[in-house]
Amino acid sequence: MNLHVVILAAGQGTRMRSALPKVLHPVAGKPMLGHAIDCARALAPQKIHVVIGHGAELVRERLDAEDINWVLQAEQLGTGHAVAQALPQIEAAEQILVLYGDVPLLRVETLQALSIQAGTEALGLLTVQMADPTGYGRIVRNAAGQVQAIVEQKDASAEQLQISEGNTGIMALPGRYAAEWLTSLSNDNAQGEYYLTDVVALAVSQQVPVQVAQPQDEDEVMGANNRQQLAVLERVYQRRQAERLMVQGVTLLDPARLDVRGDIQVGRDILIDINVVLEGRVVIEDNVEIGPNCVLKDCVIGAGSVIKAFSHLEGAEVGPLCDVGPYARLRPGTRLAAKAKIGNFVETKKAEIGAGAKINHLSYVGDAEVGAGANIGAGTITCNYDGVNKFKTRIGEGAFIGSNTALVAPVSIGDGATTGAGSTITQDVPAGDLGVGRAKQRNIGGWKRPQKQG
Repeated sequence: MNLHVVILAAGQGTRMRSALPKVLHPVAGKPMLGHAIDCARALAPQKIHVVIGHGAELVRERLDAEDINWVLQAEQLGTGHAVAQALPQIEAAEQILVLYGDVPLLRVETLQALSIQAGTEALGLLTVQMADPTGYGRIVRNAAGQVQAIVEQKDASAEQLQISEGNTGIMALPGRYAAEWLTSLSNDNAQGEYYLTDVVALAVSQQVPVQVAQPQDEDEVMGANNRQQLAVLERVYQRRQAERLMVQGVTLLDPARLDVRGDIQVGRDILIDINVVLEGRVVIEDNVEIGPNCVLKDCVIGAGSVIKAFSHLEGAEVGPLCDVGPYARLRPGTRLAAKAKIGNFVETKKAEIGAGAKINHLSYVGDAEVGAGANIGAGTITCNYDGVNKFKTRIGEGAFIGSNTALVAPVSIGDGATTGAGSTITQDVPAGDLGVGRAKQRNIGGWKRPQKQG
């Protein structure tokens, strides 16, 4: 089927009280419109058309992609008018699926069901039974249960306001009728707008079948008009993610205190403590433990590794059976081989840490290669930056770096070599040698401490 998707994203969102266009406000770290686009992509349409208006340049800049056709609605005259703006760039569509840029929680399965049910000959509506449909258009049916029209809240009679079946606004238009219906809309209503919902009455008058599908739950079709509703969407999304992870074999000590903001792949028998944030693409293999208050972004955590409390990992690859933290920071380009140890208050960046190597505490290791079994003492720093360029430090297998050593790159420490505590190492240390680079100690007898004056 030749499917086109139109996503309406032109509104200002005045109740957000923000300079940011409403559809760019994030849920789980991604703009609401981004979620809608991802859902549309999963349907493999011929093209995705996004109708923009308020903040159009910024919206396009943030989310531009080859498969998106941006359509400008210069004047916001209603949903029907918005869809009509995309028509000139829609060719030979058998079905046009209309979505909304501020409805980020739709499931792909729901849209697939709607699309299949409507096919190419019927008008498909996504409706929802609501405990409180205030603000939603009401689905008006005849005695036989067939949909006759959608009446907007402000145009509804007292009797129609009692209807609990609400219109989500999401619909599948048969391509053969779309242009005719959209150009026939009237703005003779309380808002003076061209309502997309009026195509229902047109379909009924032409005896075009109206098919109805419904989402799994009311949360799925919630939109956000203010920050309170945005917060509700965030919690619903996070609850879904927590449920998914637990089904896959993850123990969450408190499912309400986990935030997922990306694509998370997990193994089995994983334990995640409270207040953990997972961002970007994170892979967590079997038997991993993640302590409380950790942030993992774009990371791979190998089987059996432990990430202790308050550690922050970004762009890092942690091998199997590693021990990280607490209070460790692994920056992009860090790679730990099996059984490596990164202790408290250690920062690494673009560092290859060999199997079984240890950097136990209070050190910075950047632009470095650390060999297997090496031991880096407390307070060690790789001086990798001269203010303009970065240089590399190489530490051999089994090397021992004494506490408070400054390794001024470029420099190499050979296999099995040692540096004396408190040294500033500016030259290579050959394998097996001891490198010492510190000022000679001088003791001054009879020293009197300064006294306060007056």
